[in-house]
Amino acid sequence: MSKTPISTTLLRPAFFDRPADIVARDLLGRTLMRRLDGNRMGLTVTETEAYLGPHDLASHSAHGRTARTEVMYGPAGSFYVYLVYGLHWMLNIVTGPIGYPAAVLIRSAGELEGPGKLGRALAIDESMNGRPALPQSGLWFEEGKRAGSVIATPRIGVDYAGPRWSARKLRFVLRA
Repeated sequence: MSKTPISTTLLRPAFFDRPADIVARDLLGRTLMRRLDGNRMGLTVTETEAYLGPHDLASHSAHGRTARTEVMYGPAGSFYVYLVYGLHWMLNIVTGPIGYPAAVLIRSAGELEGPGKLGRALAIDESMNGRPALPQSGLWFEEGKRAGSVIATPRIGVDYAGPRWSARKLRFVLRA
């Protein structure tokens, strides 16, 4: 796994208290930090997807407030972690104001391409759900470098949301 230089500028909750599509684009090039077993690693965020809130039919919050989505209604800068296909833990960060359920899926960072691989390599599980993205949690974001060239494409695997939402260009990829 390739590591990026570790910066020292923490992305605070205010960074995440903005619309999900803006946060998703702005997270590209930032550093996702993980502390595991006393080791610190930093990975450059290279791919994200925005889930805009209850009107976004691809978002879990489109089905209303449930035990699963409760975290999405909480403070910006908290992790929303869920299991997909009974196999992979998906790492999301809550965005926007308290009470408005929006989030950004972290799809890839460093050489870890795909949210399942990312979750597995960083030992993401349900214990991270609802925790703040701060060093005390063992998982956080730092300034890193700003994104250069960004490609916006439709999100992956959201055909169930219908043509309007599956075609929206809410997946952001840092061009190499």
